[in-house]
Amino acid sequence: MINIILCGGSGTRLWPLSRTLFPKQFIKLIDNKSLFQLTLKRNLELCKSTFIVSNSEQYFLALEQEDEVHSGKESKYLLEPVGRNTAPAIALACMALDPEEIVLVTPSDHLIKDEDAYQKVLLQAKLEVEKGNLVTFGITPDYPEIGFGYIEADGIDVKSFKEKPNLETAQEYLEKGNYYWNSGMFMFKAGVFLEELKEYSPEIHTLSQIAYDNALTIQESTFKIKEDDMMNIPEDSIDYAVMEKSNKVKVIPSNIMWSDLGDFNALSEEIDSLTPDACKPIEIDSSNNLIVSNKLVATIDIEDLVIIDTADALLISRKESAQKVKQVVNKLKKENSSLTKVHTLAHRPWGTYEVLLSTDNYKIKRIIVNEGKRLSLQKHFHRNEHWIVVSGTATVTVGDEKKLIRPNESTYIKMGEVHRLENEGKIPVVLIEAQVGEYTGEDDIIRIEDDFQREN
Repeated sequence: MINIILCGGSGTRLWPLSRTLFPKQFIKLIDNKSLFQLTLKRNLELCKSTFIVSNSEQYFLALEQEDEVHSGKESKYLLEPVGRNTAPAIALACMALDPEEIVLVTPSDHLIKDEDAYQKVLLQAKLEVEKGNLVTFGITPDYPEIGFGYIEADGIDVKSFKEKPNLETAQEYLEKGNYYWNSGMFMFKAGVFLEELKEYSPEIHTLSQIAYDNALTIQESTFKIKEDDMMNIPEDSIDYAVMEKSNKVKVIPSNIMWSDLGDFNALSEEIDSLTPDACKPIEIDSSNNLIVSNKLVATIDIEDLVIIDTADALLISRKESAQKVKQVVNKLKKENSSLTKVHTLAHRPWGTYEVLLSTDNYKIKRIIVNEGKRLSLQKHFHRNEHWIVVSGTATVTVGDEKKLIRPNESTYIKMGEVHRLENEGKIPVVLIEAQVGEYTGEDDIIRIEDDFQREN
């Protein structure tokens, strides 16, 4: 059995902790491990290998976090330049596998605490899969949740899929007892799923096959879909494309202490705080608050609040209103704000950068380039750059000139000049970058050559 981990998504309801380029599955929420790492470890004990479907921008986060858990097994990666929902993502992964291979499809951002019960439901599911069925996992509900879709069942036979209900309808589902939360986890043979996709959503199947056939091989275990091919595939979920139409679908009731940690209300049920010990909040006559901050927060006479303080944003909400965070994100997107995309500390395939100061006409960053890595060969149209090396030795290319920059030395790159920064040493290079110009946005970049095959 192979675990296909769906690693896309931006976790907008956990903003400002979760951003597009650092979404919730990579935040270390539980025992200093991310949900992605917990998913990886949990399923590696049950599956022979892992196939990770990731947004291209999140690929290097996944690689880094996979390396941290020391799985001992090399994963395959499918890189999507843009997401088209779960049906195309799963189809593209299955096209790379033997049709008889059993696959366990799991999101990367869910928490499962009863792993013994989880193993038992997987064994039940496998028996149905071997009969040629498509299996979904229905979470046994313990309260009338309005944020999930539901599955109506007759034993293990699926009668219908239900959209997210209102509170009254959710209460009715709970009382009837044959309704389950739709977990978004599935098990089937790769070939059976592709046959059903071809039957019920032939356009998705055909265009996914074209995209797969045209995919670029990054390395032996990683391939990337071309953006035009990906955009041609209709956007649809596996539920709409296949599961709601096929007559081969079974549901396994699953009481596995599951949570999707979809908003701060759900997160607060699992953790009290993500605040470092040195910054534990002082709460005077206050209770049941979720506080996340790297500075001391003092509260007086408040309860049931969410207080999330990051370097560039502050969120304060009542827990009962936590799902409305998505409205904030939508407003920021309309304003084309970078606050939805990236933290002040941003991870890149070559290392990290942290924005120390940003104004209309200049920006100051701390950049760390890991040993053996280099930035793309690039140029900018709207800014000049000054680099000052703090530690390590940087190899800098500006135009036709290549030189070494040592600690306390600097260099200057004029607007429009082709340049590159690389670390040929054995320790990280740390430098301060000062950008000066009429526009200092991250999208002012033309990549001429790139080790990581990123788009501009």
